[in-house]
Amino acid sequence: MSENLPNNNPNEEVDLGVLFNAIGNFFNKIFGFISGILKAVYSSIIYLIKAVIENFKLISIVILAALLIGFGLEKMKEPVFYSEMLVKPYFNSKYQLVSNIDYYNSLLDSENYSSLANIFDISEEDIKTIKKFEIDIGPETENQLIQEYDEYAKSIDSVRAQDVSFEDFVENRDLYSSDVYSIKVESSKRDIFKNLSNGFNTTFNNEYSKKLMRVRDSTIAIKKATYISDLEKIDSLQAVYLGILKQESENGSMAIGVEGLLPLTQERTKTKEYDLFINEMAIRDSIRVLDELKIEESVYYDVITNFSEIGLVSNDIQKRYTLILPGLAIIILFLMYFAIKVIKYAKEYEG
Repeated sequence: MSENLPNNNPNEEVDLGVLFNAIGNFFNKIFGFISGILKAVYSSIIYLIKAVIENFKLISIVILAALLIGFGLEKMKEPVFYSEMLVKPYFNSKYQLVSNIDYYNSLLDSENYSSLANIFDISEEDIKTIKKFEIDIGPETENQLIQEYDEYAKSIDSVRAQDVSFEDFVENRDLYSSDVYSIKVESSKRDIFKNLSNGFNTTFNNEYSKKLMRVRDSTIAIKKATYISDLEKIDSLQAVYLGILKQESENGSMAIGVEGLLPLTQERTKTKEYDLFINEMAIRDSIRVLDELKIEESVYYDVITNFSEIGLVSNDIQKRYTLILPGLAIIILFLMYFAIKVIKYAKEYEG
């Protein structure tokens, strides 16, 4: 019976032992690596705190000096004001709007104030107070973005639409994806902004937009003429049906009877007055929609909110010297301290 018992192979036991040792060493190395990183981070933090404590007086003096200098620069520099205008362009005039904003900034950079003065019909002295023009996408609600995403998904292949999520759609939208735009102007003069409104009229009145408006108006005129022609045909059919009904109503009293038998009456003609009425209402509703469209989009853009009479003070972080200078001072101190330690270590290093 002992011959049937399984024999333990010493080689297999050795292989398992080596495998378990290798796994153990692998995890020990991972834990050691993580522990080394944590110790290095902890040592760096303690080392930094120690450096701050040892040089606390110097750091405090430098930061206080930077803070005072920044405060003085902010008081000395010319105040900058800003105002915003929300517009809704039509007939693809948004492309010309974005292009013109870049053009206005280029005129400012080249100090071509006379051209800007002619565009906005204000004095060159006022133009010189303008710092820059900016344009950005206007405020949008979540529902508006969802509607735009639905329209986009319907405009492309259904298979491809499944690969584009709502988050991807919102993230990949560019400046030309919006229907509402915010135009921001910065100036050192507080009451200049209202005078700039009329100058933006030339921004939207470009030849391409004018062509689109003419095409739209011609299309509306053709459709409206077709609808009016259909209404005239419906009126003619209604007149015919009314004539038939009137004639039958006049002959309705005529009947033929034979000795007590049921009278024989004339069968009425089937007409479609109700169907004609429904078609007439649908056509008149289509005409109303065309008229509303022409009224709503009778200009190249609509001003949703105009520039304010008095601009607001600009609090651009790039001009907040009381925050920038102390931050730069801390960075410079840190780099200097690190450089001193490296130089000292290099001089004492003997290999």
